[in-house]
Amino acid sequence: MVSARFPEPMVPRLFAVRRVRRETEDTFTLELQPESPSEGMAFAAGQFNMLYVFGVGEVPISISGDPEKPEILVHTVRAVGTVTKAICRLKPGGFLGVRGPFGTRWPVEEAMGGDVVLVAGGIGLAPLRPVVYQLLARRGEFGRVALLYGARSPKEMVYRRELARWEKRPGFTVHTTVDKPAEGWEGNVGVVTTLIPEVEFDPREAVAMVCGPEIMMRFAVLELQKRGVPEEKIFISMERNMKCGIGLCGHCQIGPYFVCKDGPVFRFDVIKPFFGKREI
Repeated sequence: MVSARFPEPMVPRLFAVRRVRRETEDTFTLELQPESPSEGMAFAAGQFNMLYVFGVGEVPISISGDPEKPEILVHTVRAVGTVTKAICRLKPGGFLGVRGPFGTRWPVEEAMGGDVVLVAGGIGLAPLRPVVYQLLARRGEFGRVALLYGARSPKEMVYRRELARWEKRPGFTVHTTVDKPAEGWEGNVGVVTTLIPEVEFDPREAVAMVCGPEIMMRFAVLELQKRGVPEEKIFISMERNMKCGIGLCGHCQIGPYFVCKDGPVFRFDVIKPFFGKREI
């Protein structure tokens, strides 16, 4: 999805930091705006960008904003390495280089008419957030919709205000859970996969989209299969060491696929032979 106006995928475009919101102790959501307001970045839910901090380096980060608002580019970043820490230190008025968008999308269109189950762990809710926006905007085109979200503790949950708003929307069910409850927590306790048996959906017609740590996705897929969801109706977002974004460098290769180009969203039956194997 490289536009004709910006055809060179290896050259970053300059974006200004418009707003920074702290999600958790180490996770921040940044709103970015292009130098020219008319030059927004169209993207599909599930795609990612390469974010470049000048003089520091570049990292792949999923786009977590609304696909219907391409004039504002949104990324949620956890400060875990040199580059991501530098990104999270940026203030409004600072600048980032952006390459993209890259990769495949979540199957929102294919899910029309049936039930939709979203399963997210930790910051894995960020790549699914654009899907939530699309489902809410076009609620009448889908069956039952359920978002299952798990975090290690209440204070490590991202988008807490939005979660509270989403669960009030008719026909949109939100189930949250934490591994370690804090004082005052009245919700579910346990890993997010324990919620799957409790959710109402038709496995014959449902599409499931899963994002989070690989071990969480592995058990989520097992639980969905137990419910009768076919492998070809389960989609997962893979995370590998992406460098170029266009399938040239080979850093993110998994079997015959490149996560940056053939993913990050994969149908589970396609990626199944290589899923969970780090050295392929």
